[in-house]
Amino acid sequence: MNEIVNLSRRGFIAKSSALAGALVLGVHLAPRGYAEQVNAAASGPVDLNAFLTVAADGAITVHVKHSEMGQGILTSIAMIVAEEMDADWQTIRALPGDARAEFAHSQWGIQATGGSTSTHTSYEQMRKVGASARAMLIAAAAAKSGIAAEQLKTADGAVLGPGPGQRWGYGELAADAAKLSPPADVALKDGKQFRLVGKAQHRLDGRAKVTGKAGFGIDVRVPGMLTALVARPPVFGGKLVKFDDSRARAVAGVRQVLAIHSGVAVVADHFWAAKQGLEALTVEWDDGAAAEFSSASQKAAMDASFELEGGSAKKVGDAAAALAAAREPIAAEYDFPYLSHAPLEPMNATAHVREDGVEVWAPTQFQTFDQLAAAKVAGTTPDKVVLHTTLLGGGFGRRANPASDFVAEAVAVSKAAGKPVKLVWTREHDLRGGYYRPRTRVSTKLALDADGKPHALQVKIANQSVLAGTPFGAGIADTGVDPSQVEGLDDWPYATPNLAVSYHMATATVPVLWWRSVGHSFSAYVKETLIDQAAARAKADPIDYRIGLLDGHPREIALLKKLREVSAWGKAAKGRHQGVAIHHSFGSLVGQVVEISIADGKLAIHKLSAVVDCGSVVNPDTVKAQIMGGALMGLSAALGEAVTFEAGKPVQSNFHDYPILRFAQAPAVEVHILESGAAMGGVGEPGTPPAAPALANALAAATGKWQTVLPLDLKALAG
Repeated sequence: MNEIVNLSRRGFIAKSSALAGALVLGVHLAPRGYAEQVNAAASGPVDLNAFLTVAADGAITVHVKHSEMGQGILTSIAMIVAEEMDADWQTIRALPGDARAEFAHSQWGIQATGGSTSTHTSYEQMRKVGASARAMLIAAAAAKSGIAAEQLKTADGAVLGPGPGQRWGYGELAADAAKLSPPADVALKDGKQFRLVGKAQHRLDGRAKVTGKAGFGIDVRVPGMLTALVARPPVFGGKLVKFDDSRARAVAGVRQVLAIHSGVAVVADHFWAAKQGLEALTVEWDDGAAAEFSSASQKAAMDASFELEGGSAKKVGDAAAALAAAREPIAAEYDFPYLSHAPLEPMNATAHVREDGVEVWAPTQFQTFDQLAAAKVAGTTPDKVVLHTTLLGGGFGRRANPASDFVAEAVAVSKAAGKPVKLVWTREHDLRGGYYRPRTRVSTKLALDADGKPHALQVKIANQSVLAGTPFGAGIADTGVDPSQVEGLDDWPYATPNLAVSYHMATATVPVLWWRSVGHSFSAYVKETLIDQAAARAKADPIDYRIGLLDGHPREIALLKKLREVSAWGKAAKGRHQGVAIHHSFGSLVGQVVEISIADGKLAIHKLSAVVDCGSVVNPDTVKAQIMGGALMGLSAALGEAVTFEAGKPVQSNFHDYPILRFAQAPAVEVHILESGAAMGGVGEPGTPPAAPALANALAAATGKWQTVLPLDLKALAG
């Protein structure tokens, strides 16, 4: 159970003169999981708290433990707190929380942002923080006025008495409230009383981002700071043999050339000098056996693994026997490429290793891992590492790396250089030397019964495990299954009496990581294009066919009916074609209809209609923006994104050969929210999975063919 603690009573305010006279509250969480390792490594006891401050001037600051990377979490968390406080929204601001064990994720036990969990896992905690602050401010007003607390109420950032003129602003009560103990229990508002939650609010960080005042990691400036770029092996797993830095050192502005654990760092006065120095560097690498790796050899190895048993992820009935007896099952072989996260803000981190500790500024999703990595590289303990979380210019999972690659490198270079250093990865560095969504092949067979309904389904999935070898990979060695790579298929929702899903783990030196929506990013494509083919064979309307297979899934049925309505399903203009897909991920349901046309062999995507059921909603604007962004990212991946390998090296290097969806390609997007009353789910990732299959199904409606290899072959449309 969460316990509200008054941090000012624990000496917190004494350490910060800027907070003098403020009320500071937090949620006290019992440490568990990986956070325990941080505590064990620290030199003293660690309190776990998420802070709220009410300053003497009435300004209220919410320190948000989750990273802000465009998803609007600073605003959503602040809305929850302000709602329960009865605060004046105009006085609220929110800041990203630095790395602290106090800010541990309430489910994972580490400070991290991912899995579309930030709002719903913090919802009750932040409500209690706001409600406790309100109760303490009322108590302070009661003591100040002599009026019983029961006679006082709150509104718009003030405590109000029963008589005229009896009004005390939160700012003038903050110092007295800070002396009180938080209540043991607080009553939370009934949802019918909400003034902020559930109603659209402009983002607190929006103006700063639009005007260029917002501070991203790439914007960090530290006195005496140098800039570094690193030359890394061109083949993953390669090793440094030797380097000649004479030409690099001759570049104006280059200060040092250093060998570190990941390659050779060029340290300079500024980015351009570091880049020129890196280009002048002569490096000899030992590529090793991985130089034989290619996309073609990987395909052959994955397909061969399908002949082996694999780990069983789901087994219902006897799919093998049913398929053996079936006539002409639908067979499809899917191929999904490696994908780069390609955030618009390049990977970066700034570090300053000093004798008394380490200070890091990073646009990160994984503060706990980064803090531990920084301590290990610097040769100190985590309590000596101060990690400041900046705004993130996109994340999509790339900045949630258990290996803490970009932070560890920054610390290593700063330690070797003896200076504060900003480490920057160019776009080319990340596309050719970063982490990827794993390349995945899926083999499927689907048999229909006499009524055209699914009777048996066999699914075989082959790829590299994302979780194996990380603190999240417990159990994989025993089961042979990475749950993050079978999700969306191991919970196949359509009525199918015989089902078998197996996982076939591939190996490669290519580093892999979760990518927006993780396994759902390809499982939705498999599920929704297969079921569309089944509907076509049954000569049924795709939406009606799905509804007929979803008995016991009322949310899915309601979603499909709403989607049919808002998309004007079946009423597209002449020459236009529609495709539908729905998918459940991260606690939320999203359905999408894509409307296209093909003229002169060229594809035009006119409209994407989406319906989302994420239970209840904090900020409708955030929900709509996330579903829209996720859907466009899904279309982008379907239309052109892929990282391929030849002679062990990634072929693509930047947006010229790794094309991201352009404005001219993007359709009009409409998002409709369907509140079901179910438990709150996430919205950061669920918009991505249905987009590609909805597009593929629209293309099939136009051409009669379902494409099973991504990115889609648009050249085939001309033929």
